[in-house]
This record gives sequence, C-alpha cells and structure tokens, in this order.
Amino acid sequence: QVQLVESGGGLVQAGGSLRLSCTASGSRFRFNTMGWYRQAPGKQRELAATITDGGSTDFADSVKGRFAISADNAENTVHLQMNSLKAEDTAVYYCHAFLRAVTFPFKLSDYWGQGTSVTVSS
Repeated sequence: QVQLVESGGGLVQAGGSLRLSCTASGSRFRFNTMGWYRQAPGKQRELAATITDGGSTDFADSVKGRFAISADNAENTVHLQMNSLKAEDTAVYYCHAFLRAVTFPFKLSDYWGQGTSVTVSS
C-alpha cells in the first residue's frame, strides 16, 4: 500500500514563498515521476510542475521562473519551492507520483495525495 504524504501548505501574502513537500511511502517501489498538480476553486485540476527520476522537469507556463521542483530519489520525496506567489496561485495542491514496483511484474502505477491548501492573499 503506497501513501503520498504532503506538507507545507498554508496562507501567505502575495510576493511571499512557500515550500511543499511530498514523500511516497509504503510498498517497495522506485520513483519514476513525481510532481504537483493544483485545482483552484471552480476550475479543473492542472499541472503545476513535475520531475522525473532523471531530473527532467516540466512546469506550467504560469509558474515558470517562480516555482522550482526538486527530488530526492532515494527518499522518494519531491519538493516544490514556490516564490513570488500571486493570488492566482491560490489552490489545493495535489502531489502525484508514478511509481514502479521493484518486484515482478514491475508494474507502473500512479498515486495521488490528499491535497494541501495554498492561499495567497493580495
């Protein structure tokens, strides 16, 4: 059983910073891709940023230059550093992971965290 444990959300003023963390724990697996999606009130869930086990990253255009994502592969942990936050960054942020089992049949599965709320006041 795999769990994604998120931390770091909260309330911050516009221009401020927050750091989100997510750790995958449970069954034996290998990190393939981890990242963060976000869902603002009344909107669809959208990609914020992802990182692969090889270090390749992908960012939504709206966060490029402001957000940074990093990973500790050995700890199956991903961090999202959010700087210069804007009111439009207000959303519930969900950790997502593609994890591959280390035992046959080496199944690749995806998992979601419970979500952590980020509120940016203007």
